[in-house]
Amino acid sequence: MPNILHSSFFVADATQLILDHAAVAIEERGRFFLALSGGSTPKAIYENLAKLAPDASRWVVTFGDERSVPPDHADSNYRMASDAWLARSEATVLRMKGELDPAAAALDYEAQLGAFPDFRHDLILLGMGDDGHTASLFPGTTALEETTRRVVENYVPQLGVWRLTFTFPFINAARKVVFLVKGQSKLALVQAIIEGDTDYPSERIQPVDGRLLWLVGE
Repeated sequence: MPNILHSSFFVADATQLILDHAAVAIEERGRFFLALSGGSTPKAIYENLAKLAPDASRWVVTFGDERSVPPDHADSNYRMASDAWLARSEATVLRMKGELDPAAAALDYEAQLGAFPDFRHDLILLGMGDDGHTASLFPGTTALEETTRRVVENYVPQLGVWRLTFTFPFINAARKVVFLVKGQSKLALVQAIIEGDTDYPSERIQPVDGRLLWLVGE
């Protein structure tokens, strides 16, 4: 059963959670593997990390999904995180190349991940849409059925766009997964997903040998 933390200090709590996991990972394994979420919710968290300026020289930062746009595009998850924090950090950043053909971009990202033997995330940050999607695992899309790959291209017919996304097996292999959710409107959806009686993609985030936390901003 996942844990739920209701937070009145959402940005501060999320930031501290990241820093705590980084310290443990570096002490135990010498490196911290962190996956970032896109969207508007985590931006203030990344800006807070920039203000605190942690030593990120042993951090490896990845992205759970990306739009099929160049890195300087306003819709790019990479651009948001870079502007908010990464451009001023010493972290090693693995960027999903949204400017490439989606299939080629997915293979390229798998190759980037493959440069690190036995790659496993210490912490994956996820968001959740009103339709229950997470990363770019949208209801009714083909990526939901992927069982072997880490990253795939995924056509989202309800948006008419291609996305790049982590797959369920790759997300569920992490040491810890944290959903970052803000807004009272999503509380009922969170509860339904936790109870496991839905077909929402987010319900299928169930770490195999790790932990799951919902950090819900009040």
